[in-house]
Amino acid sequence: MDRTTIIGVILGLIAVGAGMVMKGVPVSSLANPAAILIILVGTVASVTIAFPTSELVKLPKVFGVLFKEGQSQSTQDIIRQFSDWAQHARKEGLLSLEPKIQEVDDPFLKTGLLLAIDGQSADYIRDVLSEEIDAMEERHATGAAIFTQAGTYAPTLGVLGAVVGLIAALKDLTDIDKLGYAIAAAFVATLLGIFTGYVLWHPFANKLKRKSKVEVRSKQLMLEGILSILEGEAPRVIEQKLSSFLPASERVVFMAGNQSGESVDG
Repeated sequence: MDRTTIIGVILGLIAVGAGMVMKGVPVSSLANPAAILIILVGTVASVTIAFPTSELVKLPKVFGVLFKEGQSQSTQDIIRQFSDWAQHARKEGLLSLEPKIQEVDDPFLKTGLLLAIDGQSADYIRDVLSEEIDAMEERHATGAAIFTQAGTYAPTLGVLGAVVGLIAALKDLTDIDKLGYAIAAAFVATLLGIFTGYVLWHPFANKLKRKSKVEVRSKQLMLEGILSILEGEAPRVIEQKLSSFLPASERVVFMAGNQSGESVDG
C-alpha cells in the first residue's frame, strides 16, 4: 500500500475542510448535488470523449498502481542478486542458473534470464527487452495523460458550474437573502473543480510519472545485469557497473559495504 497517496488525499481534504471552517463557511455547503454533478460527471464525460475505450478500461488498474507500493526489492538487493548469479555462472556455467529462474517473480527479469540461458545473443536480448521497456513506458504515459487531462478539464468545468449557478441566482432579484445564498452556492462548483483538478488529478498524474521512471530504471538495471552475466563479467565488475544506478551517496556506502564484506570473508 502506497501510504503517501492516501496521506496526501487525507491531508488535502483536511486542509480544505479546516480552512472552510476557519473562514466561517459550513462544510455542509459542499453538499451541492448540482455542483457535484457538473464537476464529477462532467470530468468523466470529457475524459471519455478524449480517450478511446481501449485505454479507459485500464483505469481501474491504473488506480491500483496509485495506491500500491512499488517494487519490493531494493536496487541494492537486485545488484547483489546479479553479483551472486554471476559468481554462480562463472563457476558452473550459464545453464546452472536455470533452476534459479523459478525463484524469480518479476516477469521481465525471468524473460531476460530465459533468453540468456537459451543462448540468444546480447544484441537480440537488448532489442527484445528494450522494446518491452518502451511498451511499458507507453502504457504508463497513457494512464498519466488521462489524469492530466482530467486535471485540466475539472477547474474549467468549475467555472462553468459557477456560471450556471449565477444564472439561476440572478433570475430572481426580489429576495436579497436568497440571492446571497444562491451566489455563494454557485461558487461551490468552482471550489470542487479546483480541488479535484489540483489536489487529486494532477498529483495523481505526477505520481504515475514518477513511479514509471522508477520502474523503467529498475528494468534498465536488470537488462544491464543480464547482459553482464551473459558476457561473463566478474561479480565485482558487475557491482561496479550496476551501482551507477544508485544515487552518489548510496553508491559510496554500497561499494564500501561490499569491500568490507569481502575483506571479512577473505
